[in-house]
Amino acid sequence: MSQITTCTFFKLESFSNKLWALSQMQLGHAHFKKIEGLVFYKLLGSGAENGFSSKPNFGTYALLCIWESEIYATTFFEKNTFFNKYKSKSSESFTVYAHAAEAHGKWDGKQPFVSHATLSIDKPVMVLTRASIRLSKLISFWRKVGNVSKSLEEYNGLAMSIGVGEWPLIQQATLSIWKTQAEMIDYAYKNEKHKEVVRLTRKLKWYKEELFARFIPYKFTGQWNEKNIETIFDF
Repeated sequence: MSQITTCTFFKLESFSNKLWALSQMQLGHAHFKKIEGLVFYKLLGSGAENGFSSKPNFGTYALLCIWESEIYATTFFEKNTFFNKYKSKSSESFTVYAHAAEAHGKWDGKQPFVSHATLSIDKPVMVLTRASIRLSKLISFWRKVGNVSKSLEEYNGLAMSIGVGEWPLIQQATLSIWKTQAEMIDYAYKNEKHKEVVRLTRKLKWYKEELFARFIPYKFTGQWNEKNIETIFDF
């Protein structure tokens, strides 16, 4: 058996369902005790931009999980009452399944991803960038990072990018899916706005904790924006 990572996105429409989803950012943790095969999980809100965003989006939430194997993930998705209640309240949802290829840094003091896949330059890649921002650095960070999120819109190689986080402004993450690793690398190393933020991150020491991981996405289920998710990611 090999570890897998799943990330499920939920879209909520009515006010009552949005309010319920917001409440689960705190109350939902009670449902994740003693779930067989679950190594690590995060309930995440989302931002209104492609990447790190100071503007919340109360209509989209995410559940990131690390499993000992896909068997445990499948059992959870099919039988867990909390997960299925979340889906029933959502107008749309989709799940991406992925194998970790490389990971650096820590999340809550640990590095939870076991890397066992090999990236290919001409194959799809999923990228997770997560940071816990120092309180003393919030203003300088948010002045700069918004331009990077906007610059993502210019890249055809980007299939999807959603900014997520545990706490608004302070704990932020971006999950992006690229058609090929080559196109992701082209953005990371040639986009001037992105390069500037990387340089400032090292110089100004914005983060007290950060994690960067790349994955090979291998399965998609569900729908998003009224489209079958497999047609969106038909690479």
